[in-house]
Amino acid sequence: MSDASHISHSCEDIFPARLELPRHIAIIMDGNGRWAQQRHLPRFAGHKSGVKSARMAVEVCANFHLDALTLFAFSSENWKRPRTEVDLLMNLFISALREEAASLHENNIRMRVIGDRTAFSDKLQKRIDEVETLTAGNDGMTLSIAANYGGRWDILQAARQAVTGNQGIDEEQFLRHLSLSDLPEPDLFIRTGGEQRISNFLLWQLAYTELYFTDTLWPDFDKSHLAAAMRDYAGRQRRFGRTAEQVEKA
Repeated sequence: MSDASHISHSCEDIFPARLELPRHIAIIMDGNGRWAQQRHLPRFAGHKSGVKSARMAVEVCANFHLDALTLFAFSSENWKRPRTEVDLLMNLFISALREEAASLHENNIRMRVIGDRTAFSDKLQKRIDEVETLTAGNDGMTLSIAANYGGRWDILQAARQAVTGNQGIDEEQFLRHLSLSDLPEPDLFIRTGGEQRISNFLLWQLAYTELYFTDTLWPDFDKSHLAAAMRDYAGRQRRFGRTAEQVEKA
């Protein structure tokens, strides 16, 4: 991220209309590898370039005072990728946390990692703990990084915790143990890179989320693309099981 003065600049140039904004955006940042391959670069170059797009998304969402932004950085299935690529991704994660920590804190952003972090190196786990501790008291936007995360894992671990010591559970008890349980459920889901699936991301939480897919590869995803997704969201009618007439009356 950039400094606090830059993040406070108006976003009227990218989203001029006074339209309803989502409170929580969730993004699958897809297309890094293909972006690099199109340029005859190693796949890691795409991941490194994608950090800039992630920084942009954080800045814009914080500027609009959204409650939350959740980024899918590394799925539980991504361990199947070539070992060299995985190792480079882990090192990139460590360096990004180090470089962005102070800026996140200065801009009153709380950062946390969701997912099973036990598979990470001690160095990475320590870095995550440091940034989470540094930003824990911030009451601005919550930035959640999903790393070694899977929606099925999330549901299973929540169920295990909920049944511990109980004869039975209800939905309210169950929800308390899910990742992001203290945040509003995502209003808008964005996936870049042209694929149209949610890939085991926030399976429970996305039940009524508006889905937005774009062919733009993640490193090319800029403010104008994010604004387009937000404008598309603002033009939708969210019914949550009600009729259009009921929504309009409300």
